[in-house]
This record gives sequence, structure tokens and C-alpha cells, in this order.
Amino acid sequence: MAQRTEPAGLKLRLAAAQRLKSVLAGEHFAPLDAGEMADGRDRALANRLVTTALRRHGQINVMLAELLEKGMPAKSGTFEAVLRLSLAQLVFLPDLGAHSALFLAVEAVKRDSKARHLAGLMNAVLRRAQSNSARYGLMDEALLLPEHLAQAWTAAYGADAVSRFAETLVDGAPLDLTLRDDDAALVDALGAERLIADSVRIENRDRPVEALPGYDEGRWWVQDVASALPARLVGLDAGSTVLDLCAAPGGKTAQLVKAGYKVTALDSDAMRLARLKGNMARLGYAPKVVEADAATFDPATPFDGVLLDAPCSATGTFRRHPEVLWSRSAQDIAGRVRLQRALIANAFRCLAPGGTLIYCVCSLEQAEGEDQVRWALEALPGLSLLPVAVAELPGLSEAVTSDGLVRTHPAMTPGSGNPGMDGFFVARFRRTG
Repeated sequence: MAQRTEPAGLKLRLAAAQRLKSVLAGEHFAPLDAGEMADGRDRALANRLVTTALRRHGQINVMLAELLEKGMPAKSGTFEAVLRLSLAQLVFLPDLGAHSALFLAVEAVKRDSKARHLAGLMNAVLRRAQSNSARYGLMDEALLLPEHLAQAWTAAYGADAVSRFAETLVDGAPLDLTLRDDDAALVDALGAERLIADSVRIENRDRPVEALPGYDEGRWWVQDVASALPARLVGLDAGSTVLDLCAAPGGKTAQLVKAGYKVTALDSDAMRLARLKGNMARLGYAPKVVEADAATFDPATPFDGVLLDAPCSATGTFRRHPEVLWSRSAQDIAGRVRLQRALIANAFRCLAPGGTLIYCVCSLEQAEGEDQVRWALEALPGLSLLPVAVAELPGLSEAVTSDGLVRTHPAMTPGSGNPGMDGFFVARFRRTG
């Protein structure tokens, strides 16, 4: 009996649907890697489908409300994920062809025992979407952002900035690197542009990160230009002891080691610490690594500096993780605010008198940034704000507020490069007693 041959493209469609289904269920998005899909072209296409569906989530919501008169079927396996991928292809990726979107969607749900009874509905919905694809393609970009976030961000950053947020969401994030050494030849080999300090940017690449020049030799590490700001603001003498709380995967740890500090990198997650150790080994750095809870860690000797990159809503990372736009509620943020306060309090306890504390979050929410500064100054006697001066961030003066805090967002332009960077908040304190 002849072996059944699967239609071309079905395997990657099924993998993409499973990945999108997990994200819709609340998991953090991670691109399919070589271990999950060996063929580089298939992997790139699968990831393109998933990221497009995630970036266009708000617009696809509106389409679904129109196309599914009775709403999304309950307990329908991968039906929703397959449908979202197919709508993303039909409307926003026309270069991939409409026929494959319809055919592979129907074939994909037929392979799912929980969804195969919906194959006819899938076909009917997508044919209707195809006839309306031109209209859907002109949907308002304001739909890309949840209304509550758009309103809050407009109040905080202005309407022009929020309009640019939507554009950067669709564009996605380029690859930013921090260099171990200033090497003009390496920058040229990478095809990168310089941003600020030792950060460079690769706008377009045709190979995995691990295949880029200098990776095996540990000559750089991946780090968004905004994420590289906090460690540069520690401002202590070389040889000072610095505790990096919530350190994994280690970008800021590497910066602190590079600056000449005696670094202790702490994290409570053993798997993330293993990744940090691997990154440090590749770079040739050897910080002290501690597995412990950052909220209760009690060092024998206080540190000259503490850098706390606290767990947060991560709304500032939406260019790479668009799912955060739709998975963060007011209750979620309130829970993170409580955790951040516990971590700030313990970071203060770990700090020697006269020492410097850097608090940062990759969040655009004022509750996790400016509001936390006000809380810390009231709740922790002996802690004072150590304002950041504009001169400390050449090429990014717009990120320094009148209070000496640092607030970046995706509409900002680092240096003279192309616009776009993560949303980050940074505050610097000193322990006076």
C-alpha cells in the first residue's frame, strides 16, 4: 500500500498552529527553533505566520467578530489558531498566495480530532474573508493596540508616539547587540550600524544569530539598546562589588563584568541560570553565580551597587512579544507592582551605605516605573534619588526626564540610527544611611 504523502506546507502549518495556540492560552511567545523544525526556510515561514498573526491580533479580532456569527466554537482544538494564521496570510501576507491559505487551513483542522468537524466552517469563513481581503487590509492601525493601553499611553507619551508604537509593532524589532570590544571591522562584518555607546543594530539578517560573525568567539551578546542603559548608569569605580538581581539571561551581568566590577549574578530559576552560565562562558566572563530568591537574599557583606531588573508586565517589549499587549490585565500589573516593591526593599537591604541602586523594568506602565520611585522614597528611609544627567546618555537625551529618571519607548531614536527601541524605565538611587 502506497504511503500517504502530506501536502506541501502542511507540516509547518501544523507546527505554527500549535505554537500560536499555546500563546493564545497564555504562554510566552518563543520562535520555533532548529530543534523543532530543521529546514530553515520552513522555520522562517512558520515563524512569519505566527508573528504576523500576533502583531495583527487586534485587527484579526475585528475580522473574527464579523466572520463568525455565532462566535468562536468552544473546545475546538487548533481551530482558532489555524484560522488566525490563515487570516493573517490572506490579508497581510498576500505574497504567500490565497489558495494555500484556504487549502492548508482545511487540511490542518482535518488532522485535529477536536477540530475536524469544523472543516466546512473553516472553508466557508476563509472564502468569505478572501472576498473581503482588500477591505480588511485597509483596517485602522489604531486597532493594533488594545484601547485601554492606547488611552493610557497617549496620556503618558502623546498621540504621535502611540501612532508610531503601532507602526513599530507591525515592523517588529531589529537585532541589537552589545559589543565586548570596540571593533570597527566586526561592525562592518556584521553589517551593523552603531547606535549609542557599545550598542549596534542589524536591521536585516539572512541567518541565525549563532551564525553571525563573532558569535562563537564571544565578541558580542544580544541586547536591545534600551536594555543596555541601566548597567551603564551604575557609575561606580572599577573593582566595586555589584549584585545583579534577577540576572538571567545575563546581558546586564556581562555589561557589569565588562565595566570591571566584581559581580554576583543572582536568579531563582535554575534553567535561566544555566543559560546565563552558558552565555558567560561564551563571552569569557566569570561572575559569581547564585541561585536564590531576590526578595529574601541576605548577603554576608553588603554590596557597593545593586542592579534590580525586576519582573514586570514587559509591555515595553511588544515589538518582539506582541502577545503582552493582550495578556496583561490591571490585576496582573498590580501583582507585579507588589512583587517589585518587595524586591526593591530587599535590594536596599543588600546595599552598603553610600551605595548605588539601579531599579529598572521593561515596562511602559507608570505604575511599574514612576509610581514605584515615589513609593520607594517614602517607604525606605535612607534611600534618595540620584538623578541621571542628560550628559550620561549622549545620543538619547530625550529619554532623561526633568526628575533625572530614564524613560524610553518604541518611538524614540537611539543615536543617529533608525527609530525603535524597547520601552524601559530606569531610576537610580543612593543609600544615605
